Amino acid sequence: MSAHVIKNLPLDLLPERRWATVCDVTIPATGVDHELVLRLVELGFVPGERVRIVAEGIGGREPMAVRVGHTTFALRRHEASFIIVEPHP
Repeated sequence: MSAHVIKNLPLDLLPERRWATVCDVTIPATGVDHELVLRLVELGFVPGERVRIVAEGIGGREPMAVRVGHTTFALRRHEASFIIVEPHP
């Protein structure tokens, strides 16, 4: 019997309504995305937090409604791609 291994993936690829745990946040060294990602960390997207995509725009487009803790945020897919999660089985 083989064990089913769940691999970590960027939050923007997590299936809608599936819970996951943040395991890492990729923070660019410089540039516009550096400040953006620091803001996401300040908002609570930190390792150990549970997250899930509660809704997506029409046709799976932006924005995505993402729940972290007890708060829901609207994120663009580009923003969510910096947050690495481990899906719950």
